[in-house]
Amino acid sequence: MGRDLPDDIAARLGQRLAGGEFGAGERLPSERALAAEYGVSRAVVREALSHLKSDGLVEARAGSGVFVTGNREARAFRMAGVDLDGTEALAQVMELLEAVEVAATRSAALHRDAADLKAIRRALIGMEYAIASDELGDEEDFAFHQAIVEATHNPHFVSLCKHLEFGARDVIRKARANTRANLSDLLDAVQAEHQAIYRAIAEGDPDAAAAAAARHLRNAAERTQLYRHRERGA
Repeated sequence: MGRDLPDDIAARLGQRLAGGEFGAGERLPSERALAAEYGVSRAVVREALSHLKSDGLVEARAGSGVFVTGNREARAFRMAGVDLDGTEALAQVMELLEAVEVAATRSAALHRDAADLKAIRRALIGMEYAIASDELGDEEDFAFHQAIVEATHNPHFVSLCKHLEFGARDVIRKARANTRANLSDLLDAVQAEHQAIYRAIAEGDPDAAAAAAARHLRNAAERTQLYRHRERGA
């Protein structure tokens, strides 16, 4: 497939919605049913559905499932899958993520409350367990950044980041996979960067939080470049 799997499933579901297979207000099949239908995991289906939510095609109702909205075409901005092997593509997406993430992290340091700090720390500890268990930890990593966005208590940050969610998840997943497979000696450094972000937010220091977030994103891009350099030299 030319696109990542969740993106492909989202596109196929979107085509079915556009074709009128499911009417406005109709409940979609369960994650389990869709996973069986497409031969993928429920995690892939869940991400694909989140994709459609970001585009305004479906909505989740707590305890009831996912329902079709009145929209027939995706109109919301979203960030497409990122080719981390392309220098220009990587630089462009990291520039966008840095602009958003740094601003959100600065805001989180100013507006976070005790519940926010607990959520951020929970994700941080989750990453530590993932590293200790030799797991990727991409979901915990994304949860960490998502908790920071929620800590801004700014609905516009939250809405914007929902539109960036799939590209951001893609970048996090690929970056962590590259680091674990090819730069495992840097895993502790990655975790230390997350810890620095958390400390600055916990201390209510917006300048330090913004600087830590910027440093983390730039280092992530540099690690990807380092992997490619080592691969060429192999």
